[in-house]
Amino acid sequence: MIRAIALDDEPPALDVLKALCEQIDYVDLQKTFTKAEEAMKHLRKYPVDLLFLDINMPSVSGIDFYKNLPHKTMVIFTTAYSEYAVEGFNLNAVDYIMKPFSLSRFTQALEKVKTQMNYQNQNAEQQFLFIRADYSLVKIPIADILFIEGLDDYLKIHIQNQKTVVARMTMKAIIEKLPSKDFIRVHRSFIVSINKIEKIRNKMVHVGEEEIPVSASYEKDFLAAIQKDV
Repeated sequence: MIRAIALDDEPPALDVLKALCEQIDYVDLQKTFTKAEEAMKHLRKYPVDLLFLDINMPSVSGIDFYKNLPHKTMVIFTTAYSEYAVEGFNLNAVDYIMKPFSLSRFTQALEKVKTQMNYQNQNAEQQFLFIRADYSLVKIPIADILFIEGLDDYLKIHIQNQKTVVARMTMKAIIEKLPSKDFIRVHRSFIVSINKIEKIRNKMVHVGEEEIPVSASYEKDFLAAIQKDV
C-alpha cells in the first residue's frame, strides 16, 4: 500500500485527487492540505511514501516545499503550468502531471511510484551485515539500523524493533561496511542512518526517541550530506 498525502491550495483540486485515489486499490490518501505549514507539520510527525504536490501556490512554491521535506518522500507534482516540468524532473520527482488529469494518466504516475517502491524494498531486503556478537555471527538488515554508538572498544548497534547488538568493533571498521549515502558520522561516538533522522534541532539529531549530538568536527560533512537530499 502506498501511503500518501496531498497539498494544493485549491480544495476542488484536492477533491479530484481524492476521487481518483478511491479508484486505485493500492493507494491510501491519508490526508489533504490547503496550507503548506500544516502539511509540513504533519510530514515531520507522520512520514509517508508519496506526496501529491501542487507547484503554483500563493504562500510557497511546491518546488521550495519539496526542497525542505524532512524525509525522503516520493513526489508527484500536480500543476496547470507546463513551464515547471523541467525543474520538477530536475528535482527527481517521480512524475509531473498536468491539470486536469485523466484516470489513465493518474494511474500511469502511480505505477511509477509502485515500481520505485518495489525496487527500493528489494534492495533493502538484500542488504545486510554479519556482525560477530555473543560468540555468534548476527545478521543485521542495514535498512533497520537506527544509529550506532561507540563505547570504548565496542559498539552498540541500535536496530528498529530489535534488541540492540553489542559488538567488539571500531567505529572506523563498521562505517567502512555501511553504504556512505545512507549513513553519516555525526560525532566521534555516533553514526546515524540518514533515512531514520526525524528532525535536527540545536545541533541534536532526533532518531526515534533518542537525541544524538552533532559535534563541531563532524558538523560540516553532516550538513553537506543531508542537504543532498533536500
